[in-house]
Amino acid sequence: MMRPATPTLRNIGLLAGMALLAASAPPAHAQSAVTREDIVNQLNHLDAAPDLDIAALRQQVLQRSQSRSKNEPPPSRRPPIAPVLAKLPSFNVDIQFDTDTPIVLPESYQTLGRIADALVQSTMLPYGFLVVGHVEANGRRENNALLSQRRADAIRDVLVNTFKISSKRLQSVGLGEEQLLDAARPTAPVNQQIQIMTVAKMAEQPEQPSRAPSSPSPSKKPAKKR
Repeated sequence: MMRPATPTLRNIGLLAGMALLAASAPPAHAQSAVTREDIVNQLNHLDAAPDLDIAALRQQVLQRSQSRSKNEPPPSRRPPIAPVLAKLPSFNVDIQFDTDTPIVLPESYQTLGRIADALVQSTMLPYGFLVVGHVEANGRRENNALLSQRRADAIRDVLVNTFKISSKRLQSVGLGEEQLLDAARPTAPVNQQIQIMTVAKMAEQPEQPSRAPSSPSPSKKPAKKR
């Protein structure tokens, strides 16, 4: 009768080393952490503010997403709907949403906190920003346009309401699948990233002159009785 092989010290050491490597290895889909410095370095310059009508762009996206033309090109061959955006300082980031909704998942709030922290750095205060939503080319094109707008709005709302960024400094627009981040791969996850773009130089607020406290009005003397 054969006796079971006794593990040698060498085999035990190899197994322990493999276990240690497996425990310390990052998950396959892990992202490198977004840093405040990365965001500031990419957004803190704007040579010239573009002429952007955000309301008109939203309408244009919706109208193009409703196109039913037989000659409509596939997603990979559609021209970008707002080429001017590609020339602006931008920061791309993965934000996790609940499936097919604009609900930001809790694990993305730390990333949004770093973005907010970057936006209030002294070098960033002179600028206004645009939150741009995208959706990969899956499902109905019109629904993708609407979802991307709702997600861009949701990011803006979190930055304003949770992290107290001035609403005057933030706008939002959803481009759906009308300006894919990777047109060669229309259904790739990269096309769901959120972009933060520097789009405006904020008007400087004039300092309010300090007002001396008004002196209390002298009390009226009671009228003499006659």
